Amino acid sequence: MSLQTHLGERVELERQKRFMAAHAACHDRIYRYFRRRADSPSTAEDLCAEVFRIAWEKSGHGEELSAMFLFGVAQNVLRNHLRSAARSANLMLSLQLERTEQAYADGSVHEALARLKPDEREVLLLTYWDGFSSSELSDLLNTTATAIRMRLHRARKALGRLLETERESEEYLR
Repeated sequence: MSLQTHLGERVELERQKRFMAAHAACHDRIYRYFRRRADSPSTAEDLCAEVFRIAWEKSGHGEELSAMFLFGVAQNVLRNHLRSAARSANLMLSLQLERTEQAYADGSVHEALARLKPDEREVLLLTYWDGFSSSELSDLLNTTATAIRMRLHRARKALGRLLETERESEEYLR
């Protein structure tokens, strides 16, 4: 066995030891961080696994795997997850609105929007009709992007309930 091969194995063994030590020291804390912010335990575990996948990759480049470094990675992973979830929710709403295009022609979407609270209607219209992002709306409405996402979530649910009630009423009358 050559000296270079022996050194490579020793470096790899040190890398594994550093990674395992960081994993043992921080896994539970990072999982709890995600669990408080994720909608399910499985999502929290997936996000936690992503942090340690990234940490493993970074450890090959000589990165120190301190708790601060790992929590920085966790924040980035969470931001990516939330952006992805928001895009998915926007896509689902767009698809829902597309399916209810006929209902709009009949006026039921317009009527449902009119029955929403003014704040709910405004956040929906600014997002889907005017194309503003959460961060743009937060500046426009002088609040946080998180508050905007919460308002948007509530407004979508309220609109969905109103449209579902309208649809059920129409089916009942038939």
